[in-house]
Amino acid sequence: MANTTLIGLNQVRQQLRQPRSQLKGRQVKPEARDEVQALIGLPPVNGHRRDLLIEHLHVLNDHFHGLFERHIVALAAEMRLPVVEVFEVASFYHHFQILKDEDVAPRMTVRVCDSLSCSLAGSDTLLRQLQRDLRGDVQVVNVPCLGRCEQAPAAQVGQQAVAYATTEKVTRLVTENHTQPLALPHALLFDEYKKAGGYQLALQVAAGLKDHESVIQCLESSGLRGLGGAGFPAGRKWRIVRSQPGPRLMAVNIDEGEPGTFKDRTGLEADPHRFLEGVLIAASVVGCEAVYIYLRDEYHEARVLLTEELAALKLNPPCALPRIELRRGAGAYICGEESAMIESIEGKRGEPRMRPPYIAEVGLFGRPTLEHNFETLFWVRELIEQGADSFASHGRHGRKGLRRFSVSGRVKHPGVKLAPAGISLRELVDEYCGGMAEGHTLYAYLPGGASGGILPARLADVPLDFDTLQPYGCFIGSAAVMVLSQHDGAREAALNVMRFFAHESCGQCTPCRVGTDKAAQLMASEVWDADTLQDLAQVMGDASICGLGQAAPNPIRCVLDYFPHEVGAELKA
Repeated sequence: MANTTLIGLNQVRQQLRQPRSQLKGRQVKPEARDEVQALIGLPPVNGHRRDLLIEHLHVLNDHFHGLFERHIVALAAEMRLPVVEVFEVASFYHHFQILKDEDVAPRMTVRVCDSLSCSLAGSDTLLRQLQRDLRGDVQVVNVPCLGRCEQAPAAQVGQQAVAYATTEKVTRLVTENHTQPLALPHALLFDEYKKAGGYQLALQVAAGLKDHESVIQCLESSGLRGLGGAGFPAGRKWRIVRSQPGPRLMAVNIDEGEPGTFKDRTGLEADPHRFLEGVLIAASVVGCEAVYIYLRDEYHEARVLLTEELAALKLNPPCALPRIELRRGAGAYICGEESAMIESIEGKRGEPRMRPPYIAEVGLFGRPTLEHNFETLFWVRELIEQGADSFASHGRHGRKGLRRFSVSGRVKHPGVKLAPAGISLRELVDEYCGGMAEGHTLYAYLPGGASGGILPARLADVPLDFDTLQPYGCFIGSAAVMVLSQHDGAREAALNVMRFFAHESCGQCTPCRVGTDKAAQLMASEVWDADTLQDLAQVMGDASICGLGQAAPNPIRCVLDYFPHEVGAELKA
């Protein structure tokens, strides 16, 4: 009996030593591998670059109208990555639709914006109508801000933007199966830009004819600050990154996902090379050997334009160019946060990093990284050519400089308004927007998008700039101004943006993941539990990893402070 048992154990051990005929887990289907290779190409000698995972997912998602499991498995094999790693990246981003192999992908997806400005313009009704009328192989979904708040209500048919969307407009495009981007209004293209003197400054800086130190001093003297929301002084940022050991990199943030913000899109569509010249000047001065431009996925028309103009620039460069790569976001608001954007550029889930270290020291691919927003770089050429004093000479109420305000909501003429820094909301509406829309009077406004808080009409004379709104529990952020009238409610606006935060939380930290969702539930009650909401706001603000969770409580506090009559709430003594 003992010998028999021993022989049996030896046979088991011998079987365990034999190599498996195939790997554990799901196996790659040959036809799926062929389909993936046909779209992303055969792997180069060193294999596919890990940081291009999201780009490859986009290619598959665009072609098949979704990500089938068989293609995820095949892509993982092609990139020599665990399947679970590819799946966890794909499942993080809203624009990737993961499908089982037996599922049927929708022929087309129609997206209807449900953020505040579009909601004011009736997007909820539009969504219901489209969901009733478009069925079968057409998928109709509500989505967060599409970056077209001045064209509310906004929608997308496939990848084509639809301004001032109606049921008729959207249905016609779906019926025609028309998914190509519409032609943009006239943009200043490469040849025209060069003929008008473009890239001469970039050439001078690259050739050393323009002293690099003088360029940084000009930015510092002008008071130019980061215009994506944080407001860090641009010149100081260049100086910090320039002092770090090379190689240094640059990351440009055109994710622009803050509800109410669309200034970067309009600037890019009108004058892409003014921005690109700012990129080249910054790269030359700071010494960045590569530039990664991160553009939000909703801006398909702008991506087509920028792709073509980058090709024209590389074909006829005015000076030695750094390596420039255009990367495509995938529908994640959190990737507007600089470290989350860097994670996404590296082909990962867009989760913010803990600080320190800061990205100026350890950023993209572990290298010192200069991160900038589109509008900041858009100003660079003009500032250096005209001098710091010219820019600083503008401003009102003791403030200096110019700002591009994205104005939407209940005004006659919404849009991007180039106005003096420090202008008040009342001045901005009256002088630049033609006043309030017919039949509307000012009731409240959001000075800095979803996260910037909400102020009542009685505070419409507060200067709009960095550091002027903090005493009122608000901030200017990306200068996304959304105007409410007597027909609107601050509590509904606050609930709208809180639901946005709950949807867009990356889920990495509990205070933000649980706090935003719980806050949205409490804010939907007829009478707010003010004490619980205040406690929740305190925890989110103090303990969240990044600015999303830290700023999410602003609308709660503003409603309780300025509009308590709307929620029937009283704080306990």
